[in-house]
Amino acid sequence: MKLKIALLAGDGIGPEVTQEAVNVLTTVAQIGGHSFEFVPLLIGVVAITAHNTPLPEETLRQTLACDAALLGAVGDNKFNHLSPSERPEAGLLKIRAALGGFANLRPAIAYKALADNSPLRPEITEGANILFVRELLGGLYFGEPRWWNKETNEAHNTMVYTKGEVERVAKIAFELAQKRSKKVTSVDKANVLEVSQLWRATVTEVSKQYPDVTLEHQLVDSMAIHLMNTPRSFDVVLTENLFGDILSDESGVITGSLGMLPSATLGGEVNLYEPVHGSAPDIAGTGKANPIGAILTAALVLRHSANLDTEATEIEDAVVEILEQGYRTTDIARGNIAGQTTVTTTEMGKLILDKVKLKLASGANTATTVRS
Repeated sequence: MKLKIALLAGDGIGPEVTQEAVNVLTTVAQIGGHSFEFVPLLIGVVAITAHNTPLPEETLRQTLACDAALLGAVGDNKFNHLSPSERPEAGLLKIRAALGGFANLRPAIAYKALADNSPLRPEITEGANILFVRELLGGLYFGEPRWWNKETNEAHNTMVYTKGEVERVAKIAFELAQKRSKKVTSVDKANVLEVSQLWRATVTEVSKQYPDVTLEHQLVDSMAIHLMNTPRSFDVVLTENLFGDILSDESGVITGSLGMLPSATLGGEVNLYEPVHGSAPDIAGTGKANPIGAILTAALVLRHSANLDTEATEIEDAVVEILEQGYRTTDIARGNIAGQTTVTTTEMGKLILDKVKLKLASGANTATTVRS
């Protein structure tokens, strides 16, 4: 397997956690006889500093020439004085649109070892394993017209979806559900919004192509409640852009930390992978950043862009084993719990890396990993 991966480490803790993900991918390549080429590129604050734009043309050009893109994090509050189109986050929205990925996959798993990290009772979270499928290129984030008139103190955003946009993401959700527990929960606000009425009607129509999958509909406000009360009730959760952003972040309560959440964006020219957490510039360089979200994101790279599902599963299992052994970065450490060992970003990365090596070493070949 040959894979060319654009490295968009970005800002804040992005470079730290991305490096740990790269270390794992490099090891998988070496042990499994694969060739992974990594192409470091600028996005966000570092791109503004170097090129006065959050997404340089060269970054986009080279990313489009890759097989996958691995992003760390983008953003810094110091740049909030800029207009929305000039801020670091604009680079992320632009590259998402340019790459064309419309289905954002966000797994949210309740790890038994982190049960005490959630404010929810263990009997509520135990066994929860949800896959959010968020439509990523439509809705309020991309709808036009959009404007803010500071003279009249008015602002306007537009929520727009076409039937085709809903159909394509719904099909991915149903296909993924067929490989899991065969249930899709579609989230909308159909009691108020015409866009949601289109969404619900379209998803219902698509569901007829998947008779082995159960479909249920939830209004977004009630879904926010059910997600905290009965998370085990859900398997694949399908929703539009804004609702998916909010609900998948809320699921960090189930996992105990946003630092545990990976994501993959599929369906475009190049798949884009990124941990859900932000850039956290206040802890950048302190060794406190949790690399697990980035490492689990690397597993998604292997699963969806390299068709290496076994290796992806081994990485995910390695994370579980390290957590069960009591190792924690600062964000998931709890001082009142016996048997925990607090480690740095690089220490956590190495612990997981060593576990992955043990799992994959038997009978493997050696391959070359290239940096350009």
